[in-house]
Amino acid sequence: MGVVSGYDTLWTRSYTDSDIAGVAVRVGRLVHTARRRRATLELVGGTVACAALTVGGLAGCSGGQTDLTANAVHLDVSPANGGDGLRPDSVIQVAADRGTVENVTVTHKGAPVEGDLSADRTRWKARWTLDPGTSYTVTATGLGVDGRTHTVTSDFNTAKVKKTLDAALDAPYNKEVVGVGIPIVLRFQQGIADRAAVERSLEVKSAKPVEGAWHWFDDQTVVFRTKEYWPAHTKVSFRAHLSGVRAGKGLWGSKDVKADFRIGDSHISKASAVTHMMSVRRNGRLVRTIPVSMGRGGVEKYTTTNGLHLTMEKDDPVIMDSATTGCGPGCPGYYRETVYAAVRISNSGEYVHSAPWSVGDQGNSNVSHGCVNASPENARWFYNLSYRGDPVRIVGTSRELEPDNGWGFWQESWKKWVQGSALKQSVTAGPQGNAPVRPDGSGAADASGSAPAPSASPGAAPSGASAVPT
Repeated sequence: MGVVSGYDTLWTRSYTDSDIAGVAVRVGRLVHTARRRRATLELVGGTVACAALTVGGLAGCSGGQTDLTANAVHLDVSPANGGDGLRPDSVIQVAADRGTVENVTVTHKGAPVEGDLSADRTRWKARWTLDPGTSYTVTATGLGVDGRTHTVTSDFNTAKVKKTLDAALDAPYNKEVVGVGIPIVLRFQQGIADRAAVERSLEVKSAKPVEGAWHWFDDQTVVFRTKEYWPAHTKVSFRAHLSGVRAGKGLWGSKDVKADFRIGDSHISKASAVTHMMSVRRNGRLVRTIPVSMGRGGVEKYTTTNGLHLTMEKDDPVIMDSATTGCGPGCPGYYRETVYAAVRISNSGEYVHSAPWSVGDQGNSNVSHGCVNASPENARWFYNLSYRGDPVRIVGTSRELEPDNGWGFWQESWKKWVQGSALKQSVTAGPQGNAPVRPDGSGAADASGSAPAPSASPGAAPSGASAVPT
């Protein structure tokens, strides 16, 4: 006889030799007692098919994850059922023997747990680490070569952590529309000892596939830059799956960081200190040529930096004070000026801004303290046009922009940029996430090891953007 009182309650049934073959029962924990040609099973959990019992014991059933059929699927779930106080960087895995993994569901109080299935469908692995101090339930179903399914469940808890990692995005903001050169700038309040572990937790999804790489400037700043400009009008999603990551001794991530943003129109500008003109292109088309005046030179601080800048922020107005560069009141050349329609392009005090006092010099000579001066009308137009992350290339000066001066990231060669990755690799970011680019440069492998669907050729220029920054 059998007694059934619900899915997760105790089932008890006694069997004789005549009613063993082909019996399907619920299983999670198996207990048996040997009594001359009889056995008793106490069962809680998933489904398994048992085919044979021996006198004095159970043949082929153990731990609630096998059954009595030689061709039945066997599922191993890690962490094991009943685990308590586990490290948050434990990895959820399901392996199938004599069959395939058909479905894995992980429930807990946080966001859904994502995972990847191997190409042969025999192994499933969670992508990210676990939330500290959280209860998890893993339910996995396999399909055996005998055509039968088998479901097992594992419940476990992760340990709480004392010292947690704090992180925030400098760029981009959530829901922000940005330029084609935008970096992803992630800063930490604590020093990161295990940069590789943190970098593995960083995920970029792009509606249009791009190649990019992370670069560590110090143990508190990591930046993602694409190899070429982002394609215009592309939706991008960033997730730092930091929860459960061990960033250093006793230092654990406890909260993820995320932002969904969109690449807007392509705005690419080029300003020359020799011709005193700045050209502005929108989606590849020249839309305005602006007379400008740049740094007058003579000393480094009055020389506009040469190279590929990005627009960083807009201020209207901003107070420009030479005291910030070491020349305070009483210093020869001291100034304090209120400036309007100002678009910052570096951390060394450079802006493209309105300068009504130098209109007569714009287009013919350089007289500024290092900024790019424009007329009030042209400066206001540029201010209204600009997103954060628009490229502005400046040529014709003797002072080179440093890669760590503001967002001078495009000043670094691609080879050197990738060397700044803790994993020493670039990634392909596509709609399904990012995967490492193969060392031979032939493309990327997805998280399960198979090649992704082909995309546009790497050298193809995105609509409205230059394929290689110029």
